[in-house]
Amino acid sequence: MKTNWSLWIVLVPVFLFTSAVCAAPIEWEIDRAHSSVFFDVKHTFATVRGQFDDFSGTILIDPENHGNSRIDMEVKVASINTNNRQRDNHLRSEEFFSAKKYSVMTFKTAKVKQVKDNLYELEGKLTVKDVTKDVVVPFIYYGVKDNPLNPKQLVAGFEGKFTIDRLDYNVGNGQFHKMGVIGKNVEIIITLEVLRNK
Repeated sequence: MKTNWSLWIVLVPVFLFTSAVCAAPIEWEIDRAHSSVFFDVKHTFATVRGQFDDFSGTILIDPENHGNSRIDMEVKVASINTNNRQRDNHLRSEEFFSAKKYSVMTFKTAKVKQVKDNLYELEGKLTVKDVTKDVVVPFIYYGVKDNPLNPKQLVAGFEGKFTIDRLDYNVGNGQFHKMGVIGKNVEIIITLEVLRNK
């Protein structure tokens, strides 16, 4: 049988392109009503919990190869909310976040690694103010299922927790930490529900 090389030359690139498209990670939309970016920090003896009300992100999930997945986040600093207006304004000031000058905090994924079962690690770069550092975020991937509220959608869930030293990112000069008023370690809790159409 004679091989039709001209047809083969045409079809191979098409096949490879189609395969690459099919294997590409799928983008999901953050369900803002059921997602949060929290933080916990010690104030003398009490734990104060706050959150950032304005955030967005790019969520790509490749169920066949989680290494191709990524979670990139952007958080508006001025949206900080600790349920106390005076404290929130203080945190926005130059003494802490300098929100007018550094309006956004970002996380960019470098690598996703499965540790075991549904426990993963997200390696990437966290930028706060004028400082960028490598961080590792352990997170639970709860999987994917039909959205109980919309049969035309799928819903997936994640929850990550990690701790940073706020002084490493110039959030405060250490004065209140030395006084024993505000801790330097901040636990960050990110809980996400993400959606896509079937």
